Amino acid sequence: MENYTGKRIDDRYEIHEIIGVGGMAYVYKAYDRIDDRIVAVKILREEYLANEAFRRRFKNECKFIAVLSHPNIVKVYDVSFGDRLQYIVMEYIEGITLKEYIERQRVISPKEAVHFLTQILRALQHAHDKGIVHRDIKPQNIMLLQNGTIKVTDFGIASFSRSESRTISEGAIGSVHYISPEQAKGDFTDAKADIYSVGVMLYEMLTGQLPFQSDSAVSVALMQVNDEPVPPRSINGSIPVGLEQITMRAMQKDPKLRYQSAAEMLLDLDEFKRNPSIKFDYSYFVDNEPTKYIDRTMTSNQPLVPKNEERQDPARGKPRVNDEYATRNNKLIPILSGVLAGLVAVSALIFSYLFFFTDVMKVSKLEVPNFLNKNYETEIAGNDAYSDFRINVIYENDSASPYGVVVKQDPEKGTKVQSGQTVTLTVNQNQKTVTVPDVYGQKYVDATEQLKAAGFATSYETQYDATAEEGTVLSTLPERGSETVAGTAIVLFVATRTDKDAVLAPEVVGYSESDAREMIKSVGLSVGSVTQRDDVSAAGTVLEQIPAQGEAVHKNETIDLIVSSGKAPNVATAIAVKLPYMAGTETGELKAYLNSAVVATEEVLLNGGTYNVEVTGSGKADKLIVKIDNKDIYSCTINFTTDPIALSDVATIEDAFKNSFYTDASSIIPSVVGLTDEKAKQTLKDAGFNNITIETEITLDPKKIGVVLSQMPDISSGLNRFKRYPTDTTIILVVGRGVLQ
Repeated sequence: MENYTGKRIDDRYEIHEIIGVGGMAYVYKAYDRIDDRIVAVKILREEYLANEAFRRRFKNECKFIAVLSHPNIVKVYDVSFGDRLQYIVMEYIEGITLKEYIERQRVISPKEAVHFLTQILRALQHAHDKGIVHRDIKPQNIMLLQNGTIKVTDFGIASFSRSESRTISEGAIGSVHYISPEQAKGDFTDAKADIYSVGVMLYEMLTGQLPFQSDSAVSVALMQVNDEPVPPRSINGSIPVGLEQITMRAMQKDPKLRYQSAAEMLLDLDEFKRNPSIKFDYSYFVDNEPTKYIDRTMTSNQPLVPKNEERQDPARGKPRVNDEYATRNNKLIPILSGVLAGLVAVSALIFSYLFFFTDVMKVSKLEVPNFLNKNYETEIAGNDAYSDFRINVIYENDSASPYGVVVKQDPEKGTKVQSGQTVTLTVNQNQKTVTVPDVYGQKYVDATEQLKAAGFATSYETQYDATAEEGTVLSTLPERGSETVAGTAIVLFVATRTDKDAVLAPEVVGYSESDAREMIKSVGLSVGSVTQRDDVSAAGTVLEQIPAQGEAVHKNETIDLIVSSGKAPNVATAIAVKLPYMAGTETGELKAYLNSAVVATEEVLLNGGTYNVEVTGSGKADKLIVKIDNKDIYSCTINFTTDPIALSDVATIEDAFKNSFYTDASSIIPSVVGLTDEKAKQTLKDAGFNNITIETEITLDPKKIGVVLSQMPDISSGLNRFKRYPTDTTIILVVGRGVLQ
């Protein structure tokens, strides 16, 4: 993969960061230097540049989006189809996918689901009016902005409805969990395939699960073709009946039994919004025969007796026929036949005259009605009164007109046109927006009053929070400060200390990591971080869990695991070794060996003090040997498998190596400087030193005459004061004398 982060494309687009990875392209956040705006740049993967099929798909996405202009469809600003780089520059969207939102919320409320679905259907109706079928409608391709606006993306495998489209022959492109049965079979697909995918999305939003799931994509595809989904209300009983009916009609296996257009489905959604308790006069049932659909047209009374069935004579079981009337009818047949032939001839002449010489028999012209100032969604879309026209909708902003009404039409009202004529309607998409007030931290009642005063409706959901004051607003949807259409219902998330969704953490210490994951998953929780710790337990064994077993785990929290690495932990310790008194030697070279490896080397003072040897080991017993000038002074065996460590086989200088270093005829030389020569000699003799030599030195200080001025060896500084010397060591005393002596 070539990373374009930090680069500039075509001297215009400065690539900032990667924000998405798809099957055939990478999406980057970039800055458009010319138009001074942040954009999204979708770049075809380098490995697919030579693949004609992928290049064609990439061009298709650009071609299809370029002809679309709708507030709920991502905009395309620029394209490039070079040999070495192909990219699409699109509108940058700050938000998350609808799939991510569903996974966070688990189940979407009916009101919110209808709000999202209405925008999706409007976008699809616009695309279908342009003859474009998306063919990959799924929540991963739906972006949700912070203000609740929907953007439909990824037209990479879209097709024109007039072109044949076979999914299987194209490698089953599209998510198998959302494709229609005809896509799964590789049959011809049209706009009704998108309706099926919308139905699956609605099913998932309302129930929190997909209608068909399996480990194999092929199995899911077969289920799409053959199986009936579990009714949504069987999973979530709070779903209104009317909304379940809308879902099931959109997901009918037979395209003829589905909604025939997005506009038709929008009409039922509008009815549901006006009356959430509505029950539509259609239903579905499953028996041993293929799925059947009872439509509105099937409720009228139909005669059950065959048209041409004769009435039977109950006595004879034969038709009753009056002989007299039968004879008369036989005589009239030739006469009536002649009259009928004449009438046919005359009718043919009249028809020919009217057809060739007048406009009476020619195709009648239709008069274009007045669409101006009518609301497109509620008065025009799906209205049978306009079924003779092909409606094409474009959107523009008109601050002087209400939102959603037709501000222009072409042809104008009253124009005579043929049936099927395209009428282009310009619909106002300019909505009055209001800034959502900041009510975070306020009491619910106060926040509701402020939002209503700002022109919003409100609803609320409780949300566990251990720190916030109970009953205060934690956040809103849409968020504070965002621009939102006036009248939008603002959802307030209100703090509560009661966490109905909390789950007690299971005990997983002592289990393997894989078993622990399954146990945690089985109670609806997930694993957070997993770290290793050196331990003699089998690798992967759980040593510790956070939170501990039995503690409450709240929504969006995870259980962190600490597992064994399978290796014994390193143990560091210090071994105290007593140093020898080395007669006549000030220092010596100390070396310490752990299993023949040198762990310490240092010049030490041989004064009988203590030296700490730092050692580290793990999981076994190691041999320590300490030497001074290559002579052993200490050894032991260190057991690193215990805590604390244990020592054995200890041998010290006092027992094993005493004769190597010590001499009994040794002593510390006392300091005699400042004493008289006689007193100095006596002090030295008392310490065992008898080999004393007196030298004199002239001094002008009468107080120093006869007093020891210095001595050799010199023990006046450092640690020499504590050094031991053999008692036969010659000690020289320098004594002061006068000039005349």
